[in-house]
Amino acid sequence: MEYKRFDNTIFARIDKNEEILEQVKTIALKENIKLASIQALGAINDFTVGVFKCDEKKYYANSFQGNYEIVSLTGTINTMNDEYYCHLHLSAGNESGQVFGGHLNKAIVSATCEMVIQIINGKVDRVFNEEVGLNVFKFLGE
Repeated sequence: MEYKRFDNTIFARIDKNEEILEQVKTIALKENIKLASIQALGAINDFTVGVFKCDEKKYYANSFQGNYEIVSLTGTINTMNDEYYCHLHLSAGNESGQVFGGHLNKAIVSATCEMVIQIINGKVDRVFNEEVGLNVFKFLGE
């Protein structure tokens, strides 16, 4: 993985056999990112995404292997209890044009992943919401 920072924007290249979430965390910790938005595209060959069932307050994961193009990878970096927190969603298409996606749990790059991280000056923490069963944004005072 290599990346370059231009003011509040980071361009990253995640390389073959690297796991996307691990590389995002490496960048965020190295650059001390507390709040950012992420978008990316590329090619992956092994990924796991989840779908949250609201009535059960539980995630169900689906894993895929093969040749897939990232149609969309989007999400946020922020904090929970002042610690690094990342929330990404991924959609990826196969050779037939079928697209699968959800909450990103794991994605291994097969060729390359081109990512743009837009750093935002500010801080948004997270807190667990009992009613919903998820970690939701907690907006902090000035």
